[in-house]
Amino acid sequence: MATYNIEKNGDILKVAFGDQADNDQIVQDAQMRLDEMIGSGELSGGQLIKINGPASLPVAMVIAHALGHMYGAVAAFDPKLGKYVVATAHGGIYQVGDLVD
Repeated sequence: MATYNIEKNGDILKVAFGDQADNDQIVQDAQMRLDEMIGSGELSGGQLIKINGPASLPVAMVIAHALGHMYGAVAAFDPKLGKYVVATAHGGIYQVGDLVD
């Protein structure tokens, strides 16, 4: 098991902590997993990707940076709202702050 787990299910990227480690290792493992997913074509870009699961701030930044280059918008699940909140957007269909089911 890695220190950070990332799996794609439709338009949702499920993320979770794995083996215990510090953020310096976790961000490397998260980037490596994203690179694997991009290299295999599992992450191929599009209008919107939704992120669901726990992430430290450094890990969230790695994920947003990697996916922000591939997707028009990146949204994170907010359990208080029960919806995804668009956190990065490059114009087009979604704007920062939009709520998405």
